[in-house]
Amino acid sequence: MVLPDVVLGRIERHALGVAEYRSELLAAGQHLKRGLLLYGPPGTGKTHTTRYLVGQMAGYTRLLVTGRALHAVGSVAELARSLEPAVMVLEDVDLVAEDRTHSPGPSPVLFDLLDAMDGAAPDADLLFLLTTNRADLLEPALAARPGRVDVAVEVDLPDAEARGRLLALYGRSVPLELSAAEVEAVVARSEGVTASFLKELLRRAVLESLRDRSPLTTVTAAHVGLALDDLLDSTQRVTRSLLGVGNDQETLPPGGGLGIPPGGATGWAGTMSGAIVRHAGLRPRG
Repeated sequence: MVLPDVVLGRIERHALGVAEYRSELLAAGQHLKRGLLLYGPPGTGKTHTTRYLVGQMAGYTRLLVTGRALHAVGSVAELARSLEPAVMVLEDVDLVAEDRTHSPGPSPVLFDLLDAMDGAAPDADLLFLLTTNRADLLEPALAARPGRVDVAVEVDLPDAEARGRLLALYGRSVPLELSAAEVEAVVARSEGVTASFLKELLRRAVLESLRDRSPLTTVTAAHVGLALDDLLDSTQRVTRSLLGVGNDQETLPPGGGLGIPPGGATGWAGTMSGAIVRHAGLRPRG
């Protein structure tokens, strides 16, 4: 996981800490049902964080609700209650939990969601894990009662230290040859980008290397610089938007300040529209 320690710690304490100490919490008269909201720009790692948490919750029933399946949230929540301990993931929850002041008509799915979060007994070991790119659109009632959304955590754009770690993470399977100074130059130039952007950057750098020489032997600062030139080019606004990056990055000269002359390198449980159930000894059909 590439998140600031304070952010990851807060997420782990709320999601995993309750699971670890559930017997002690019950003995102390504390409820187990909880809700966690991860919010932030697209491409910052909310889905990856969700997969990490779900992977840490061994022995839990895991249900993913996304896309059109969000409209069946009531039925899925009932299933979660019958199979608890369980974690119920609702991705892009703003699609069905928009602030009612913004909606002219009734919001039956929103009411189903609120009922689902309220319907479980306080001692039910249920985690409602919600994600959204637009926390500003969410219905305030989601946080009005304990056991709905107790903690909201912002998964923000990676800072310089995180961008360096992400480059190392995504470059593990790449024959990347960058000096410390070259890594710092890429990190400095990529301020304001998302994790998805950096992953795509290395993919394009590999392509630049292959254009230079195949089979793949090394990916150098020249290849990374050309890939970064391309991604930050003014004609790539839509691409940057799809990668969750704003269009206010300055387009630098070819080579991007990396000391590279122009032409230096010649040349979760899965995403789906339904719900998945996984449990020890339980497998989905089909």
